Amino acid sequence: MGKRVAVVLAGCGVFDGSEIHEASAVLVHLSRNGAEVKMFAPNIEQMHVVDHVKGSPTEETRNVLVESARLARGEIQDLTQLKVSDLDAVIFPGGFGVAKNLCSWAVEGKNCSVNDQVKSTLMAFHGAKKPIGLCCISPVLAAKVFPGCELTVGHDTNDDGRFPDAETAGAIQELGCKHVCKKVNETHVDEKNKIVTTCAFMCKAPLHEIFDGVGEMVQDVLKLA
Repeated sequence: MGKRVAVVLAGCGVFDGSEIHEASAVLVHLSRNGAEVKMFAPNIEQMHVVDHVKGSPTEETRNVLVESARLARGEIQDLTQLKVSDLDAVIFPGGFGVAKNLCSWAVEGKNCSVNDQVKSTLMAFHGAKKPIGLCCISPVLAAKVFPGCELTVGHDTNDDGRFPDAETAGAIQELGCKHVCKKVNETHVDEKNKIVTTCAFMCKAPLHEIFDGVGEMVQDVLKLA
């Protein structure tokens, strides 16, 4: 019987929601590995709506759950309906929506707050000793909720120009966590906390390399489950 995995979304679209390629990669790799997937998102308003052509905010308002339903093909539930006892693992794809809607990292950095329902979900899986998968910017959620955990968001310097957000690694360390430098096709597994992370689009890499790295994360999560 396949593992039962929750995928938590943050909207639809890289600049104000979940990163679509990362979310799709998670779903493809879960499907390939025979997992049973249930999708969730918080029923809250987005921080703002970004015009993805112009790259600037609009006057619109949109709901995170409603927008996430686009990625889930309508098969999605309010995050308040998630029951850890019915699941074996949880995965959070990245995208600016994580840093804007699931927490306030985009505005407040390491001093941000995490959405209460997101925090309680993470703590419930952790408390049940069930694995948590995080990619791209979503490892900052664990950095805020689980001080001392081990994470990767790629590299901590941008020497080769492939890691323009390398300062995120330093902020994670300032929160008391250990940052482990990894390539885009690699993961870091925090065995003690059962947290699996990969950098995904925190690295300027070809899409197939992002896809492969997300696949490694999914496989490591399933092994821990």
